[in-house]
Amino acid sequence: MITKLAVTNRTRGTSVAANADIADTSEKRRRGLLPRSEFPAGEGLWIVPCEGVHTFGMKFPIDVLYLNKKRKVLKIRPEMKKSRISFCLTAHSVVELPAGMAAQTGTVVGDELEIEKRQVAE
Repeated sequence: MITKLAVTNRTRGTSVAANADIADTSEKRRRGLLPRSEFPAGEGLWIVPCEGVHTFGMKFPIDVLYLNKKRKVLKIRPEMKKSRISFCLTAHSVVELPAGMAAQTGTVVGDELEIEKRQVAE
């Protein structure tokens, strides 16, 4: 069994990522999405703690949602292309999504997200 996350926009009642991973160790935060060659809809990565991300070495654009400790969206960096850096110094964590998912789910600054852990078979 492995741990996956369901990320829901509680404000809008939409699923943001049904099958997200968590980067909660130094090694996982450093690696992030770099080893991946694709990032399909429904997937995501919650990086905690985190105030900034980069896309150097990435193979695809991403949406970046910066959250406070209560998981309220503080900032959105939509469709962040490769070789870029983004920060939100007041953020506690970041949710990385496939490019366009923030707009597709109607997620905007001020929305509250719910992040639930679940166990799935490998």
